[in-house]
Parts: sequence; C-alpha cells; structure tokens
Amino acid sequence: QVQLVESGGGLVQAGGSLRLSCAASGRTFSRYVIGWFRQAPGKEREFVASISWSGISTHYADSVKGRFTISRDNAKNTVYLQMNSLKPEDTAVYYCAASQSPVRTTAAYAYWGQGTQVTVSS
Repeated sequence: QVQLVESGGGLVQAGGSLRLSCAASGRTFSRYVIGWFRQAPGKEREFVASISWSGISTHYADSVKGRFTISRDNAKNTVYLQMNSLKPEDTAVYYCAASQSPVRTTAAYAYWGQGTQVTVSS
C-alpha cells in the first residue's frame, strides 16, 4: 500500500512557476507509476502527467506539454511537478496518484493524495 501527500500549491500570477511535490510512504513506492491529475470547480478530474517507476518514461497532457515537467527521486520517495508559464486555466486542485499501469485514466490509479490547491491569477 502507498500513502501520498501533496504539497507546494499556492497562489501565483500568470506566467509564474510552482513546484509541486508528492511524498510517498510505503516500501513499494518505486514499483508504481505516479500520475498528476487536476480538477477545476465544476469539471471532471483530468490527467496532467505521469512518470514510470524508473523515471525514464513520461507522458503529458497536450495542455501542459512544454510547460510542465514531471520527475521522481525514488531514494526520497518523492515525485515532483515543475509548472512553468502558468495560465489562469491551470487553476485547480492537483492530485498525485499511484498506479501499476502507465495509463491516463483515473480508474487505473488505486492510491490518491488529498490534493493541493493551485490558483493562477491573471
């Protein structure tokens, strides 16, 4: 089992940057694909990015490609989401989640954090 805790959210102006962290507990953390998802008010939760257990394979939603970077440090049991050139439409609660499959659907992710709020002002 894996427990996940997100941090690093906050309020930032458009064009700014934030780095989110996802700290995990559990001895098998390094075996999981870790994904970041986000959910804006009134909208469904959507895929943002994912990273394989080795860190070699990454995937991004088209809306964040070129602006966000996902990385992981298995020695620290932590996954990061570096977010640059933020836009107001990036405003949402951001969640990290763990899956045994490198997919983009929320149903494939068995473990979820509590979320961290990101607000981008125009």
